[in-house]
Amino acid sequence: MPTEMWWIIGASCAQLLCAVALLRTRSPEQAELAPQAVALLRGGRLAAVTVALVALHQRGAVAAGRKGTIRANGGPGRTRDPVQLGVHGSLQRALGIRVLASRPKARRAVDELRAELDRAGLLRPLGRLRAARVLLLCAAATVPLGLLVTAPSGTELALAAGVGAMPSAAALVLLRLPATTHAARGLLAGLRERHPLPAHRREVTDGGLVQLYVALYGDPALALFLPRFSRDGGLLGQGGGDDGYATGRGWYGSGNSGLTDGGGGRTSGGGGGTSGGDGGGGAD
Repeated sequence: MPTEMWWIIGASCAQLLCAVALLRTRSPEQAELAPQAVALLRGGRLAAVTVALVALHQRGAVAAGRKGTIRANGGPGRTRDPVQLGVHGSLQRALGIRVLASRPKARRAVDELRAELDRAGLLRPLGRLRAARVLLLCAAATVPLGLLVTAPSGTELALAAGVGAMPSAAALVLLRLPATTHAARGLLAGLRERHPLPAHRREVTDGGLVQLYVALYGDPALALFLPRFSRDGGLLGQGGGDDGYATGRGWYGSGNSGLTDGGGGRTSGGGGGTSGGDGGGGAD
């Protein structure tokens, strides 16, 4: 095998190791999370904004507008939740949820919440994650490009392809690593085990639990507890209802025009449950 090919494989391995170092996270802290934080871990920005809207709607602070939009309906009520305040402060006029989530006040509030989850070891820092993904793409492409440039043949080609396939394959596997850490995915699984989605809305009368169900399950919970508001406000089917962010099928900017994610929004010491939100029961 040409000496140049060994150097190319070495470069691919070096890129892979640098990416692995960037993807490592600190040991997670035991944290009690607000519903918006749970939603951010599950579905990203749109999910966090959706839960904030649910909490505001429970207090009568927002209502469905025309043509699938959300409008302010008075002040934000008695809340110190930064995400709820940021979302409400962005509603100078009726907006669709994707546009609302991209407004500066709402975006900054969710970004601050994401930074807290970074520090808690539940999310990989966004800048490091992006840098790692660039390195992984380079690591995956380096060996194939090297084979084209050095053009080995016969046994040398087989050896180069076999040795070079290992860092390339590892890079492709790591590219699917989600923004959430293993601890965050375990936390979500534990919450879902303790709080399965009920069959009937009348089984839940606590507003904080409604927010938690929406944070954990997205669209199915919205359709169950707030069918009219979620339908008329255009909240259903907007990308904040799936688990792409938590599983790696989505990116932090998923639904970019409209994804990132206390009171409510701060992580704090505790036992891995959720801190309840404001508002009444699950009435729509």
